[in-house]
Amino acid sequence: MSFQAYLDNIKEKTGKTADFKALAAEKKLTKTADILTWLKSDFGLGHGHAMAIVHLIVHDEHRNASTDDKTDKLFSGNKAKWRKSYDDLVAQINSFGPDVSTSPGQTYINLLRGSKKFGIVQPSSAERLDIGIKLKGAETSDRFENAGTWNSMVTHRVRITDAGQMDHDLVAWLKKAYLACN
Repeated sequence: MSFQAYLDNIKEKTGKTADFKALAAEKKLTKTADILTWLKSDFGLGHGHAMAIVHLIVHDEHRNASTDDKTDKLFSGNKAKWRKSYDDLVAQINSFGPDVSTSPGQTYINLLRGSKKFGIVQPSSAERLDIGIKLKGAETSDRFENAGTWNSMVTHRVRITDAGQMDHDLVAWLKKAYLACN
C-alpha cells in the first residue's frame, strides 16, 4: 500500500488529514510513542495507519526539505568532515551512466540506478563513513564485509575511516552493484 493510500484510508475513517498535526500540537504531543497511543485510542487507527500520521507530524520538515538540505543535514556537525569525500564519490559514480541519482533519507543517502538502489552512504560519525553495497553473491574480504544486521537494504558494507579509503576498489564494487541492478 502506498503512503498516499494510507492517508486516503485515514481520511475516510476519521475525516481528518492535516488536522492531526494541529491536534497533536494542541495536546503538546511530540514523542512517537505518545502520538501512537493517542491516534490508536482516540481515532481507532491501527499501528500502520497511526505510524503514517506520526511520520507526517514528527518528520514533516524532513519530508518538505530539498535534496540539498537533506544532504547538508546528514553531513552537519562533526560529520561535516566527510562531505568532500562524499561529493567526490558521487562525481565518480555519476560517470556510471545517466540514470544514476542520489536520494537522501533521514540517516543515509540512497545511491540509485533509475528507481533501483545499488548502494547507500551513511555518515555514521566523525570517525567513520559507511558505504553499503547491494551485490548479492559477492565474496567478502577484510574491507568488503557482509552487511549483516547493519542495513538489510544492502548485502555488503565498507567502513571508511580515512578519506584515502575512498579508492578505486570502492568505486569498482559500486560499479559492479550498479551494473547488477539493471
